[in-house]
Amino acid sequence: MNKEITELLDIMAELRHPDKGCPWDIEQSFESLSTYTIEEAYEVADAIDQEDYPHLKEELGDLLFQVVFYAQLAKEKGLFDFNEVVQTLNEKMINRHPHVFAKQDNTLNAQEQSQRWEQNKRLEKSRHSVLDDIPKNMPELLKSVKLTKRAAVIGFDWKQIEPVFEKMEEELSELKEAIETQDAKLIKDELGDVLFVCTNLARHLKQDPQLALRHANQKFESRFRSVEKIAKQEEPNKKQYSLKNLDKYWNQVKILEKSNIMKD
Repeated sequence: MNKEITELLDIMAELRHPDKGCPWDIEQSFESLSTYTIEEAYEVADAIDQEDYPHLKEELGDLLFQVVFYAQLAKEKGLFDFNEVVQTLNEKMINRHPHVFAKQDNTLNAQEQSQRWEQNKRLEKSRHSVLDDIPKNMPELLKSVKLTKRAAVIGFDWKQIEPVFEKMEEELSELKEAIETQDAKLIKDELGDVLFVCTNLARHLKQDPQLALRHANQKFESRFRSVEKIAKQEEPNKKQYSLKNLDKYWNQVKILEKSNIMKD
């Protein structure tokens, strides 16, 4: 085994040593670590988004440490060890990529390969439904994409993007009707349908809705901070501003952004 990996496994075992290890590491469990794992995954995504590759190297190390930690816990319980995790992964990758390793049917495009991947998973795990084994705790935005991807495997999908827009218009119309009833439960239901169609649209556009929403959040935050700065300069004695003025400042910021883009 690679020397650095061996050293990492030894460090992990030392941290978990019941007599001379770290108290915090000793008291951790599968359940307690799960929150940290999700946090580390988001930090990896953030480093990628910022194109901060030195930081990405560090964050990938933190994420790898989570894997090593789980493997150590499993080893202590006699379940499996790190080598078995890697062995299982190797076998899975080879079995699910026959077009690469067995040189079979290497003419499929990326989307077709993705569908083949899901079909192979279904056969491997003897799933009764293509929707089986989707994590219950997956962020809902990502889960909706996963659900529609899985449904598409057996043909439940639009072939063109136009029907997706038609479905969105239909759901927006139903949301407006629900708002008129002032029925909170019905509004929540119809709003959820609108959001679900949005994620389906993102999938058809080959866009990650999570990344698109993150970009929108960042754009809004950057613009609004600039709006606040202008408002404080223009109306220094106010704590509350009129929507009309804030909208004016917002448009000023947008014009400035476009000007800067053109200069670049």
